[in-house]
Amino acid sequence: MAGDKTLTLRDSNKAARPINDRSHPVSPSQQTTRQPVRAAAAAFIGTMIEWYDFYIYATAAALVFGELYFPSHDPFVSTMASFATFAVGFFARPLGGIVFGHLGDKIGRKKALMTTLMMMGVATVCVGLLPSYTKVGLLAPVLLVLLRVVQGIAVGGEWGGAVLMAGEHAPEGRRTFFASFAQLGSPAGLILSLVAFRAVTSMEHADFIAWGWRLPFLASAVLLIVGIFIRLGVNESPEFEREKQMKRTVELPIAEVFRNSGTLVALCIGANTIGIAGVYFTNTFMISYTTQYVGVTKSMILDCLFVVAIIQFLSQPLAAYLAEKLGGARFLKLAATCAMISPYPMFIFVQSGDRMSMIVGIALAVICMSSFYSVIAGFVSGVFPTRVRYSAISLSYQVCGAIAGGLTPLVGTYLAHKFTGQWWPLAVFYTCLAGLSLVCIVALDALKHRRADALDAVPSR
Repeated sequence: MAGDKTLTLRDSNKAARPINDRSHPVSPSQQTTRQPVRAAAAAFIGTMIEWYDFYIYATAAALVFGELYFPSHDPFVSTMASFATFAVGFFARPLGGIVFGHLGDKIGRKKALMTTLMMMGVATVCVGLLPSYTKVGLLAPVLLVLLRVVQGIAVGGEWGGAVLMAGEHAPEGRRTFFASFAQLGSPAGLILSLVAFRAVTSMEHADFIAWGWRLPFLASAVLLIVGIFIRLGVNESPEFEREKQMKRTVELPIAEVFRNSGTLVALCIGANTIGIAGVYFTNTFMISYTTQYVGVTKSMILDCLFVVAIIQFLSQPLAAYLAEKLGGARFLKLAATCAMISPYPMFIFVQSGDRMSMIVGIALAVICMSSFYSVIAGFVSGVFPTRVRYSAISLSYQVCGAIAGGLTPLVGTYLAHKFTGQWWPLAVFYTCLAGLSLVCIVALDALKHRRADALDAVPSR
């Protein structure tokens, strides 16, 4: 009898009991309290690793890939070919969003996230081991492109799952704050990648080209192990489990999204614009703009962006906390409005060419943009029903990433060349990006209120 009683107790508390302590089980209330924190931490660590891998590729593409994998008598051609492989990652992201959105809505968020983390980590380590063009010829750039596609698919599937694991584990009324930890991984990954390459670029140039550049990629193996260990400690999303138990999952989630939520997806694509485009405007484009048109050195603007990345990392959690107090929609409208204004003081400060002035100017724009970015994930995840949520928000975010992330630096470069010596067209362009997000947030908020009013109007039985 005692054995049967112990077995029953063990079975009923299997999910909550520590592995090595059978005499003092963890109560369901304790487990419920711990899981949201674990889920938020796992979302942050996982997305940090994914974005670290994504950003170190971008840095290597600018510094070494042209020389090693696309050798040419013209350095411009080599650099352009190298950046083309970087762009491939953007175009692969929507595919990753669709594939892993489907898997996340069908078999679970946790399994999809474990797969994306493995894909990204293995692909990144393989890049660090890849022989150069001089060793294997055309096979080298072909394999590099294939590995970049894998990276793009992985990061495309990562974001939606990380947001949902954190947000769907969150306590009542705290989805916005907990989901923001997935967004915090982007600046953290950027900081980590900058630190990693700052360390190896201090080597002798010959050593850096020969093997030093590979170290940040190989270090991803350690990060991968850490990420897997942390994610294993997080339970499946309780909201997904509820849908599964009630048999409300659908065969083709993405098909239902297109059939029933096309307008919402389009608005979410637009709503994400400044959060994604703003990053590539204030980072990727700003490097070329300041070095070519303001006359500052590359090391100076990189130092400025490093400081700004730290400011972004510190400001995003505060923005998510304030959004909980003000309301997600209201805060996003305020952040988008501030983002529309921010490029004008930014360019005034940047034009001075002074280090501190540039940090202040770029930080002003980044704080507005990143505040929006921090909160938008939790907001859009609440727009869609649980059974198709992974597919819907992944599609929205990754399509926006492919368009806004890929085109913003190109449009900025064209405007800077077309209006040489004038910064106002660039500021107007940035204002339009933020304005598009503001319009879409207003429309989404109106639709949510209309839907709520319609539900209230249905008589209870």
